[in-house]
Amino acid sequence: MYNIFIYPVLPFRSMNIVTTVIKSRHSVRKFKPDPVGDLVIDDALECAAHAPTAMNIQPWLFGVIRNKSVLSAIAGLTDHGKFIAECPLCFAVFGEKNQKYYLEDCCAATENLILALQAHGISSCWVAGEKKPYSEAVRNLLGVPPGYTLVSLVAAGSPAEIAITPKKEMKHLAFFEHFKTE
Repeated sequence: MYNIFIYPVLPFRSMNIVTTVIKSRHSVRKFKPDPVGDLVIDDALECAAHAPTAMNIQPWLFGVIRNKSVLSAIAGLTDHGKFIAECPLCFAVFGEKNQKYYLEDCCAATENLILALQAHGISSCWVAGEKKPYSEAVRNLLGVPPGYTLVSLVAAGSPAEIAITPKKEMKHLAFFEHFKTE
């Protein structure tokens, strides 16, 4: 059973439950200390594993980190993920670096993971891993084999605070058939 968490008074219209979940998702960096249940974690991981993948290679490896000392160590390595130290849970998404489309595939898996968490009422924040100077240090810290590279970290938990930043208007983001300047 899904526990859809919709932020109060959101200015959007949605066509169905999936688009409602997508539109209600916002990055959260302050979490309550409440643990995230194993069923939610398992479901989110399954959703991540169902992401589109080039030639069905599935070049990903997902780490689940709940240990506070490990969360603090990861936070200490990052430049923009210091809040990971205070979250109850962090996912680490790694890709097989010898696969041509590992980055695209692992980013799709990361997004599926985030949306699945949102559908369960668990907020998150994507922290970059690919091309970051700390990616190798995180891989070593977690004991991941050298054939993998860190693509993303996803801090997750029940939101303690929600700050909704407005999105750009669609007229500034999309065009039909041919781009025209106004």
